[in-house]
Amino acid sequence: MKIIGLDYGEARIGVAVSDALEMIANPLDTISEHDREKQLERVEDVIKREGAEKIVVGLPMRMDGSMGHRAEYTRAFAEDLAQRCNLPYEMWDERLSSAEAHRLLETGGVSGKKRKTKVDKIAAVLILQTYLDNRGGMKGMV
Repeated sequence: MKIIGLDYGEARIGVAVSDALEMIANPLDTISEHDREKQLERVEDVIKREGAEKIVVGLPMRMDGSMGHRAEYTRAFAEDLAQRCNLPYEMWDERLSSAEAHRLLETGGVSGKKRKTKVDKIAAVLILQTYLDNRGGMKGMV
């Protein structure tokens, strides 16, 4: 089964997809939309195109483990998307995924301008890969 991983942001959504064996997350796309309905529509199109059967959405928790406004907004988006696509979803702790994505791209020699266009989908890969690696023990589950 393929799983879609999302790094949800107000301006951009990073998208990753697992292989059919649910072992490896791959970068897929960055969706640049500000309108919520268009965001939902674009992600739904990707889910259908990829034949995904589950959604994993990064939950931006605070460093102390609490959830703020951004986390609640992200959770509402995930619920709307799951209902729209009639698919199960899970929220996954994404603390520091964007910082790690920036670090990986910088280490890989990706320039600042190119880094900005890739960071969201790399963050989505990190979220999804962490989920795939840890879901048996539910270590990142929120």
